Amino acid sequence: MQWTVEFTAKAAKQTRSLPRRIAERLDALRKAIEYGGPLQPTMPHFGKLKNRAGDVYHCHLNKGRPTYVAVWQVRERSVQLVEVTYVGTHENAPY
Repeated sequence: MQWTVEFTAKAAKQTRSLPRRIAERLDALRKAIEYGGPLQPTMPHFGKLKNRAGDVYHCHLNKGRPTYVAVWQVRERSVQLVEVTYVGTHENAPY
């Protein structure tokens, strides 16, 4: 069964201002989560965020500066729903 990936309104807005190359990597991450679930250990700097309630994960979308990151959270395991809560530079990430 596939996972459903949704973006919060804030994350969807952030996605529209991403450079094309980063947006393509975000789309690849979205597809990977849909088919493989929220755990994506092959992504660069993938990890579970500590001190956060629930299953919250992040990874880097590129190397160098500025570094873009994506943050997502498992909303509902029974219906396999993941919500992307942040997409943007590492400096402004909510962790």
